[in-house]
Amino acid sequence: MTNATRVAVIGAGYAGMAAAVELATHGIAVDVYESSRTLGGRARAVQFGDQTLDNGQHILIGAYTETLRLMRLVGADPDRLLKRIPLRLEFPGEFLLAAPRLPAPLHLALGLLMARGISWSEKWAAIRLMQGLQHDKFRIQPDVSVDAWLAAHPTASRQHQLRRFMWEPLCIAALNTPVNDASAQVLANVLRDSLASNRAASDFLLPQVDLSNLFPEPAARFIESRGGRIYRQHRVTALRREQNAWRLGDGLPYDHVILAVAPYHLGTLVSSLSDSVDHFAWEPIVTTYLTYPEDVQLPNPMLGVSDGHAQWLFDRGALYGQRGLIAAVISARGRHLDIPLAELEARIHLEIATLIPDLPDPIKVQTITEKRATFSCVPNLKRPPTQTNLPGLVLAGDYVAGDYPATIEGAVRSGVLAARAVQSVPRSLPA
Repeated sequence: MTNATRVAVIGAGYAGMAAAVELATHGIAVDVYESSRTLGGRARAVQFGDQTLDNGQHILIGAYTETLRLMRLVGADPDRLLKRIPLRLEFPGEFLLAAPRLPAPLHLALGLLMARGISWSEKWAAIRLMQGLQHDKFRIQPDVSVDAWLAAHPTASRQHQLRRFMWEPLCIAALNTPVNDASAQVLANVLRDSLASNRAASDFLLPQVDLSNLFPEPAARFIESRGGRIYRQHRVTALRREQNAWRLGDGLPYDHVILAVAPYHLGTLVSSLSDSVDHFAWEPIVTTYLTYPEDVQLPNPMLGVSDGHAQWLFDRGALYGQRGLIAAVISARGRHLDIPLAELEARIHLEIATLIPDLPDPIKVQTITEKRATFSCVPNLKRPPTQTNLPGLVLAGDYVAGDYPATIEGAVRSGVLAARAVQSVPRSLPA
């Protein structure tokens, strides 16, 4: 493949930008088309008045090796842009698991043994569960729901509190799917690469800049510095194959096109691709931002909420310097969807008030609901491959076949694979 190869990426989310960066690294100038002015797709910055927020409060983990590699490549230093916190799951007054800075697997074993809020039998049961996964090489056959997998484990009767404070929250946070429906195999993949890998892999990496500036914007500068182009506010509405090339409307011909749009938009551009995701169900993510006086802060930057409507709370003052701003996250389907928005926001405020004495009413509240934030990660879900049956057309996105659920790392990995698929095909257009 030569520098004259023409490649278009449609969609400037994490998958599309990862694909474009990977191609640019190998000397291939790429054109990226994005319908929005803001880069990042379903993980992007949003502006509300004088505040820059995110369309959802995301976190990364140390196991996100491809995301961290590409961040470094484009000059987005992870050590500066991400706050690294050793594995810490805290539900104030009820549960605390804090992994010490020891080599794996000692960090997790000692963290579990020192955990507060669970019995000794539960601690040993959790260690046995992880040992069993390692013994089975993290393969769960047949794939079942996380609920069924936990219930079938010999130590199930001794893991009630640990299931409530660790396994279920981790499942919902990682897969954005309720435990009754979530794939145990995909959760096992995440546990393999995080809790059971090296110590740093289980660290939480909390963004200290908005999600667009975390990677997509630095990636855009990197791509443009290598001859690529970023077309913002350019919605591609027509894609057709013509004389061994792909055309986006009446524009230039391209040897290859990487479709990095949301999966439910595939059929709009290529009708034959709609069948590949028609069987998907979708899960929401609700993020409520509550602005308080600047002296309001959480005891820690990230806290779990037990039996509340919010699941996780993030102190944006400690992370982004947005003092007094707290983000409450609710992942997946649940009872919160049946509550009027104003009432839900009021209940979340009351949940925060249990953690902060004399908490005043919020100055303002903003809720962002991504109704189709991710696919529902159910057992044995058939996900489309990177390569399509159409010449020169490949897919990138967190929904494409792979080990990971719909996460930033899943999106980035799919983008890298799409770029490599393009590189493996000889040119078809004349220079």
